[in-house]
Amino acid sequence: MPVFRGGLYQAPQGCEVDFFFIFELTGCGFKRFCTSAVKEKLFIGNGNGMLQMGGQEYPYQQGDIFNLENTGEKIIVDTSVDSVLIRVGGHWSDPSGDCGVFELDNSEKSENIGDPVDYPRTTNFDNHYHDCDEYWIIFKGDALAVSENKFYHLRKGDCLFTAQGSHHDLPQIFEKIHGVYLETSLKGLKRKGHLWSRTHGPAES
Repeated sequence: MPVFRGGLYQAPQGCEVDFFFIFELTGCGFKRFCTSAVKEKLFIGNGNGMLQMGGQEYPYQQGDIFNLENTGEKIIVDTSVDSVLIRVGGHWSDPSGDCGVFELDNSEKSENIGDPVDYPRTTNFDNHYHDCDEYWIIFKGDALAVSENKFYHLRKGDCLFTAQGSHHDLPQIFEKIHGVYLETSLKGLKRKGHLWSRTHGPAES
């Protein structure tokens, strides 16, 4: 099952992501945890505040990403406004693909610049694949996704896993999507970005 929920021991066999947690902090909130995976990333989905690790303080804001690769490191998050943080741990290798925080909504003029499909579309998202596995973690919203020729209804707390070389798409949004994406170990030709099977070649990320 390519869709799984947050927490320990939830990821399907074969995933390079071992776990993820979504932290929702209210104003003047704290979160403390210790890193435990070979590789970890902390995505700032919303809000701003201060991150303490390794004896240093780092201000954060929406869209920031921190690498937390020191297993056992104590992390303290301090915020004075409502914040959403997404912690992802796993064992992907370097080189790896891209990652980031994203938002997606319906478009007045929907268009697919990727590989052709025969299902309805209300977004400008492209049907594509990667030379790596990819994970979409949704922390707000409601949408229809396509992965490996199957349809999935994605909601808050869902992670969609798509294997290397498999097409995936976000053709319809029911409530604006807020999420993070993580591309893990590059394989095969090790190209980054969105790839298409069409004759004009890969898209630039």
